[in-house]
Amino acid sequence: MPAAPVRLRPNLIDHFYRGGRRIADLRGVVTTSPRQPEEWVAATVSRDGHPTLGLSSTEDGSVLRDLVADDPVGWTGTPGAWPGDTGLLLKLLDAGQRLPVHVHPDRAFAARHLDCPYGKTEAWLVLDAEPGAAVHLGWDRDVDPADVARARDEQDGTWMVERMHRLPVRRGDAFLVPAGTPHAIGAGVFVAEAQEPTDFSILLEWSVTTSTRDESHLGLGFDLAMQALGHEAMNPDRLASVATWTDLDGPTRPLTSLLPTEADPFFRLDLATEGAELDAGFAALVVLDGTGELAGGHGSTALRRGEVLAVPAAAGDWTVAGDARVLVARPGVSRG
Repeated sequence: MPAAPVRLRPNLIDHFYRGGRRIADLRGVVTTSPRQPEEWVAATVSRDGHPTLGLSSTEDGSVLRDLVADDPVGWTGTPGAWPGDTGLLLKLLDAGQRLPVHVHPDRAFAARHLDCPYGKTEAWLVLDAEPGAAVHLGWDRDVDPADVARARDEQDGTWMVERMHRLPVRRGDAFLVPAGTPHAIGAGVFVAEAQEPTDFSILLEWSVTTSTRDESHLGLGFDLAMQALGHEAMNPDRLASVATWTDLDGPTRPLTSLLPTEADPFFRLDLATEGAELDAGFAALVVLDGTGELAGGHGSTALRRGEVLAVPAAAGDWTVAGDARVLVARPGVSRG
């Protein structure tokens, strides 16, 4: 049974889009390609269509998914939906170019059509952004499904982006992206992305990727897949409800929630500093700055900037000591 947090190896993912420099800077590693814009942190799910790509491993080379599958109660407190399920996927994503417009299914759609209890609601915490950088989130007006289908078929990304909210971003901004909401992260934005543990993406704009049309609808065909997309405008009140901001560098409470409360059923993302107390349970950690330690029934585990760790439930309750600023991702209160 696991008894202490484990450090994880770097897990950079080669992708179609440029980026990755700020991940390498944080993690103290060297990229091997200008197109390594993602790191999957404490990941026990793989890229869609790839049985092992994306899986995290510990410093000794053990695959985290296998460790969790061998002892689900020790790692998560309760068996998951499948062997190795932790209820969570965390990514670092450094976009060197705008990502394509896409959408994710919700849990009900995934259960009906993808044989999975999880959809892919996600959230972004902006860790850094170039001047003028922005994200695109939700329609800014009601759109006709037939017009969206035309833009998709003609790969008219300009039409799509012009009908979405463009939101300039700064460090500390956070956005919940409910399933069904069209979205695209813009160039120059570095985020920590918490999400449900799937890789379900429906691409409305595949021509800017290496995917084909046939690889863009989850094998469902677009007539069915497009039922996962909402067509109503995200009005100002709704937009405000899914956005928040935290000064990641200033004084905070020992444990500061970084996301709107609507995210709680899906995942939690907190900033932990000196004196933070966390209950037993699975967690994925990224040390954003400083040094310190995790202390608890497992003993103590040293922390330093750039490290990533997985904390098993069997480690018990734990606290943060020192000047480390730690990003803590945990499963939601309502797992799939």
